Amino acid sequence: MTEKRRMSHWNFDNTYTMLPDVFYKKQLPARVERPELMLLNEELGHELGLHMDALREEGAAIFSGNQIVEGSEPFAQAYAGHQFGHFTMLGDGRAVMLGEHVTPSGKRVDIQLKGAGQTPFSRRGDGRATLGPVLREYIVSEAMHGLNIPTSRALAAVGTGENVQREQMKQGAVLTRVSSSHIRVGTFEYAAYARDEALIIKLLDYTIDRHYPQLQKEKNKPLAFLREVIKKQAALVALWMKVGFVHGVMNTDNVSINGQTIDYGPCAFIDAYDRKAVFSSIDHSGRYAYGNQPAIAQWNLARLAETLIPLIHPDPQQAIHEATDLINMFPQIYDTYWYAEMGKKLGLEIVDSKERKLIDDLLHFLEGERIDYTYFFRSLTLNKRDLAIFEAASFIEWEKQWKHCLARQGVDESVIAQRMKQHNPAVIPRNYLVEKAIQKAEREADFSDIKQLLDLLQDPYAYTAEQEKYGQMPPDGDSRYITYCGT
Repeated sequence: MTEKRRMSHWNFDNTYTMLPDVFYKKQLPARVERPELMLLNEELGHELGLHMDALREEGAAIFSGNQIVEGSEPFAQAYAGHQFGHFTMLGDGRAVMLGEHVTPSGKRVDIQLKGAGQTPFSRRGDGRATLGPVLREYIVSEAMHGLNIPTSRALAAVGTGENVQREQMKQGAVLTRVSSSHIRVGTFEYAAYARDEALIIKLLDYTIDRHYPQLQKEKNKPLAFLREVIKKQAALVALWMKVGFVHGVMNTDNVSINGQTIDYGPCAFIDAYDRKAVFSSIDHSGRYAYGNQPAIAQWNLARLAETLIPLIHPDPQQAIHEATDLINMFPQIYDTYWYAEMGKKLGLEIVDSKERKLIDDLLHFLEGERIDYTYFFRSLTLNKRDLAIFEAASFIEWEKQWKHCLARQGVDESVIAQRMKQHNPAVIPRNYLVEKAIQKAEREADFSDIKQLLDLLQDPYAYTAEQEKYGQMPPDGDSRYITYCGT
């Protein structure tokens, strides 16, 4: 039986299990043979108020699931989801929630083990995770945090000492994921599928209490909730697009209700600016391509709206009308966030129609010339004319318009430069750098490249000399890069 011990630095206070038990199943993580602590996020550990000396000593046992600390009530969540547009009943097939930890500042977070073994929702899966995808999620989720994008975070990566069968034998691993919660659009779909209005009400009330307490006094809480989730998702996807991030699998079960990025599977960052960029091995149609992400977000939110129809208004037609009006506002809300964020990349304080055209023209030009997205904005920020594009007549004309907009806004040049540095990263988790670091860890059990990359990604806007080296374009240009879910 999994060992259970008292760890005074944890402060579990579990509320999700107060919901009806259809939303979860009690489940202990499976024991592993030879747990080894490979990565420990000490910065996050301190933020959570954990005792790091104890975690260095006992982290392998805790984060593998072999040791359950006092207050933890492990369970697997139930949820549904539209996967590539098709509805499926799902649930945590390889993840076990240890519980909700409350930090010294009063912040409540979920602590989850990903790759913790089979659950009642595993279907035919083995419930395990392999080292490569665990390391990719660790690196990319921490990079997203450094980029100031709402995200789940990685607290630890543990090797299991066991092999896992995929297309070939792989090293097993467990990721400890920290998130403000794991309530998803798919959680609401699961409740709605039961056709039990009381279930949806209980889930909605719980979610509002936990994430949107400001909505408690709203006359129509379901509609107000939908409005807030729309805003959160629009803001989140605008930030993804701003840095060239491709989630890769925007199924509704991977959409957090609180506006965080979760479930990093076949994720990647674009090199050359390309709205059609796809990196997932399973996205054959390009449904979740880089440029499709805003439209997919709206589609996913429409699925959330459908679950709330019985609660919005007694008359279904009226409820559909009110929900549809909100969903139809998504493009306008998204564009407001998106153009504001892109304006910041160009040092602009105000983004009106003229500035929007300026942004559109630039992106059209970058795509037509297949210019490296991150490197271009980095060079523009540093005023380095080290790309051929800077000598092109069309760019020179664009630059005149850009400087005219800046002059019209009357922003001081030093302020412009500082603003651009704050919104154009010097370094991102380049696909080739992430892959190289993961392969070194897999083949040589050497995590030095991963640790160095993580250090550089803590503050991607620092523009240090070391980041100069890691900020270079891929040596092989824009070669085809493919990522895998690891299931």
